[in-house]
Amino acid sequence: MSYIDKIKERARSDKKTIVLPESNDKRTLIAASHILAEGIADIIMIGDEEKIMDGARWLELELDGIQIVNPAKCDKFDDYVSLLYETRKAKGMTEEKAREILLKDYLTFGVVMVKANDADGMVAGACHATADTLRPSLQILKTAPGVKLVSGFFIMDVPNCDYGDNGTFVFADCGLNQDPTAEEMAAIADSSAKSFQTLVGGKPIIAMLSHSTKGSAKHPLVDKVIEAEKIAKEQYPNLTIDGELQLDAAIDAKVAKSKAPGSDVAGKANVLIFPNLDCGNIGYKLVQRLGGAEAYGPMLQGIAKPVNDLSRGCSWEDIVGVVALTAVQAQIM
Repeated sequence: MSYIDKIKERARSDKKTIVLPESNDKRTLIAASHILAEGIADIIMIGDEEKIMDGARWLELELDGIQIVNPAKCDKFDDYVSLLYETRKAKGMTEEKAREILLKDYLTFGVVMVKANDADGMVAGACHATADTLRPSLQILKTAPGVKLVSGFFIMDVPNCDYGDNGTFVFADCGLNQDPTAEEMAAIADSSAKSFQTLVGGKPIIAMLSHSTKGSAKHPLVDKVIEAEKIAKEQYPNLTIDGELQLDAAIDAKVAKSKAPGSDVAGKANVLIFPNLDCGNIGYKLVQRLGGAEAYGPMLQGIAKPVNDLSRGCSWEDIVGVVALTAVQAQIM
């Protein structure tokens, strides 16, 4: 059974309700049809029911059992306006502005539904930038208790691969923090370890990646990774973490023997922490496009309730996978 099939099985065992606000995107409609048919989650779509069902008929899709919520006709609209106003009034929100936003911005409407416990999570980003998904999530749901930083990660499932956890990895941060400080990298490592335990299982083994391994190069960029590893060991002593490590030393046991002998991480890493967003974004796309990996994300970690992003280049299959992962996150929360 593949990694994502295992996740779908977990999602079906305790079905959750996930909001898909991008109802004008055909990939979302196709994904919703498959999610419902496979029993992965209950789905709420936001928008005009007639337009959504016309789109489904044009695509020859079945959407049996779907819940469609039109903000303009929603029985709970006034309650949602009050909730958004109360949550954001200290930042200048008025009831009039809240009403206007909820009528026009389906992503914010979906986040408010999650905040009101009318849904367990939300997935968006197929036709929106990450900032559009993240902004209302942080403003309304806030960060989870004890979390220092919200970050983005991918679950990478590489076919026919002996590295990582039978080819499965967590890559972070690949979607949010452009140039994290050493302390932020340490926080990302801690969150990523928890995400690995939740969504992959087993022991997270964390490599702080660099173009240098154990002093093979000298540069301020290397110094940042070394400092991040030091902070992580001080602040999160339960982590199995090492750095600075080049990618080959992190995952290949033969290379690790020569480049990082004695390391309890080198050659075994299944959680890869990138030094900046350039590296993370380029890295996951190389593995996805050239290595044929399934890439699920960017998932968001550190928000009080599960809201997850999608790459705008995603397929409908990617949306199905991220919905299943979001449902499992909701089970844990």
